[in-house]
Amino acid sequence: MRAFSALLPIVSLFSFTAIAQDIPALVDKQLGELVQTYKGIHAHPELSHHEEQTSALLAGELRNAGYTVTEHVGKYPDGSQAYGLVGILKNGTGPTLLVRADMDALPVVEETGVSYASHVKAKNPAGQEVGVMHACGHDVHVTTMVGVARTMAALKSQWHGTLMLVGQPSEETIDGAKAMMADHLYERFGKPDIAIALHDTSTLAAGQVGMTSGPALASSISYDVTMRGIGGHGSTPQAGKDPIVMAAEFIVELQTVVSRSEDPQDPAVITVGDIHGGTKRNIIPNEVKMELTTRAFSDKARQTIFDGITRTAKGVGVAAGVPENLMPVVKLLEDESTPVLYNDPALSLRVKAALVKALGAKNVSETPRIMGSEDFGVLGDDHKIPVTMFWLGAADPAKLAAAQAAGKELPGPHTSKFEPLPEPTLRTGVTAMSSVAIALLQ
Repeated sequence: MRAFSALLPIVSLFSFTAIAQDIPALVDKQLGELVQTYKGIHAHPELSHHEEQTSALLAGELRNAGYTVTEHVGKYPDGSQAYGLVGILKNGTGPTLLVRADMDALPVVEETGVSYASHVKAKNPAGQEVGVMHACGHDVHVTTMVGVARTMAALKSQWHGTLMLVGQPSEETIDGAKAMMADHLYERFGKPDIAIALHDTSTLAAGQVGMTSGPALASSISYDVTMRGIGGHGSTPQAGKDPIVMAAEFIVELQTVVSRSEDPQDPAVITVGDIHGGTKRNIIPNEVKMELTTRAFSDKARQTIFDGITRTAKGVGVAAGVPENLMPVVKLLEDESTPVLYNDPALSLRVKAALVKALGAKNVSETPRIMGSEDFGVLGDDHKIPVTMFWLGAADPAKLAAAQAAGKELPGPHTSKFEPLPEPTLRTGVTAMSSVAIALLQ
């Protein structure tokens, strides 16, 4: 990872002088450098809680563009410091606009085959060696913020107020925004009047953007469920209580929580994404641990899910005849949970108008809400600050058209073959976000 330090800017190649005061011209002038920055970040991804070099690169770029930058903003519940950063550019009286870019990558082995593919390996929290990849496009987000920072600094005559650029850590573990708020983000740097962000997607072609007004992304609540039993020899199962069988029964029965307890018009998802138990084929273990993620849009659905998980786990324990002191344990993980991302309708209208003006109506579409989750909404401070996130198309238009014609989907975020098309994606991202920022700061 040390090689990443060579990418840190000393003097930016991009000049703010003697350039036409026009967003497309500003973007085109820096596009080549931005593509190289993107490829460097992509080749050197960092897992959540470890975004040291990515954060340093972004901080250096913001300083070069004239922003006052504070690094190491954010504290996790265990007291450790986060790699969040805040860049402030004051430009007279006016509103304060927060623009967020998340920085972390995922434990995924890259299989895109691009020349700048990641070959990074790292240790996950369990101590296992894993591949690391920007499989969710946060490298696009960081690079776009670099371009937006430069563009907004060059166009100060066209806007007034305060621009707050936030480099957020640990979005993938959905505790980065909470960590920054816990470190008194708004008390230290001022409370924004509005907050915006973008997120790339493989469902739109590069050059296009999408908007959702109102509930846009589902809440995410994480659970740990431990099935406890009585271990023993695999040849004498009658002498114990097998938690592996109990875990299997729990997973199968869990499917009925959504299909038979939840209103089908109020979408919800329960997924068991991780299960660990046992050490050897002929040993019945004492326990099996499972990690669950759940998604919902309403408080009612979230309660239905919680009740269903708890009831199902206990029912399996009772049916297996385990003693009361070994009943299954269900733990809700507050630090790995995030609320619904609600795009403020009034702000969304303003954002959409700016996008249409900048990109043309044919390149701005209405997109449906999805069951994916984001912690950007946490920066809305419990709906006290209007927030809106829009989608940035990242797919190769020809590949997307071919996939759609065949009734297929391109590899999307969180897959090993997610491959944004760099140049048009970054051009559109910087143009779109800069245009929105200027429109909101007039």
